[in-house]
Amino acid sequence: MPWFMFVLVFALSVGLTAALTPLAIHLGRRWGIVDVPGGRRKHQGTVARTGGLGLYPAFLAAALVTLGVPREDPLELTRLTGVLVGMGIVWIVGFLDDRFELPPWAQGLGLVLAAFAAAAFKVFIELFNNPFVDGQVKVDWYLMLPLTVVWLAGISGTLNMLDGLDGLATGVTAISSVILLVHMLRLGQYTVSLLPLALLGCCLGFLPYNFAPARVFLGGGAYLLGYALGALSIVAGAKVATALLVVWLPMVDVLWQIYSRWRSRHPITQGDRGHLHFRLLDMGWPQRRIVLMYYGITALLGAVALFVSSRLLKFAILLLMGMVILVILALIARAGSGRGVSES
Repeated sequence: MPWFMFVLVFALSVGLTAALTPLAIHLGRRWGIVDVPGGRRKHQGTVARTGGLGLYPAFLAAALVTLGVPREDPLELTRLTGVLVGMGIVWIVGFLDDRFELPPWAQGLGLVLAAFAAAAFKVFIELFNNPFVDGQVKVDWYLMLPLTVVWLAGISGTLNMLDGLDGLATGVTAISSVILLVHMLRLGQYTVSLLPLALLGCCLGFLPYNFAPARVFLGGGAYLLGYALGALSIVAGAKVATALLVVWLPMVDVLWQIYSRWRSRHPITQGDRGHLHFRLLDMGWPQRRIVLMYYGITALLGAVALFVSSRLLKFAILLLMGMVILVILALIARAGSGRGVSES
């Protein structure tokens, strides 16, 4: 693999995203696709929520320049097509949601269609690393398809719900991309590693506009980042567990919120300030401290994924971290209830 290809992909994704984001901000303001303070939104001023507009074109351009690179796996280009088609669907659905505020069922349908589109091009979950033995488990198609849909839709939704503070979802995706990139390079998957490198470049090109105080919000772009992260963990070959470990904190938080809303008989899809990052903000934590804490935890769990070789130990850490996060969420929720803090 020529070294300049890595430089080209990274520079193109960073540069295009940085160049397209001001245009996305302009279009968002011109079309009235903006967020204003009020309700669960506590930012200052009017902020465009069209940040996702420039992300997909930049990723697409960076991915297309890799087409001439020789590949050992003949299915690699097929999977790349699946990733790009699926991301394109999510990009369109995300923009339509920003523009017209689609109902939850329409958002979910778009994510499911994107997952099926990816699966049609061989982007699906077929193999699992068994943490209890040194081997892999292969599933049949009737399990493969629903698992793929749940994974891609689930991680897309997780990143969307994480997008509550300036730079939070973008930075977590960037760190997760680094982990996937390093993991692929260690395994000699050089051509595939160009894809998380492109995703990293898109995040870094966008982050200066999105970090506090944000000049633009991701909007539907949060779905796009989550979908890209989930799809790239599949094309890397059995790296779903790695991606799951890296985004474990926000994913457990999402599961807790689903349970909490169900228990309080609130609509599961209704947004509120019950998420951990919102609760910490309402408790008086500075926004940047919360974001940097998420960055640190993501990097720490990523280091575990990279440097802990035992699958069983990784699984144990996953369970332990999940329990710790749930206990913290329960304690914070109880403290908030004791002070009369509303969940919505």
